[in-house]
Amino acid sequence: MIAYLPESSPPFLGFEISGKITLDQEQDLIDYVNDQLRHHDKLSFLLVLNPDASWGVEAGLEDLKWLLSHLKRIHKVAIVSDSTALKWLVTLDRPFAKLVGIQEEHFAIEERKKAWDWLLTPA
Repeated sequence: MIAYLPESSPPFLGFEISGKITLDQEQDLIDYVNDQLRHHDKLSFLLVLNPDASWGVEAGLEDLKWLLSHLKRIHKVAIVSDSTALKWLVTLDRPFAKLVGIQEEHFAIEERKKAWDWLLTPA
């Protein structure tokens, strides 16, 4: 499931992801984000990834295709999760994201407010 976070205020979008994301759910998310891109040059994202969050192959490929074609339209990404693996992935990916102008940070679940504060702080 993908839930829109009430703290969101475009161009700052937050989503909580739990369970296995289907292709239909992924497409709904992509449609919503594309609509926001009609009104904003760049978007920033806060993604709360619950421990059971996962993507089916088709949904994952759609997500990756969208991401690769919109890299220049993303400003910041805050990943909120208690997963050590995700923390390391963000740390490893950060230099590559920076090459295309994306700021990326990982925050623990209890740091959700800190993640929003970071997302909203001008860079």
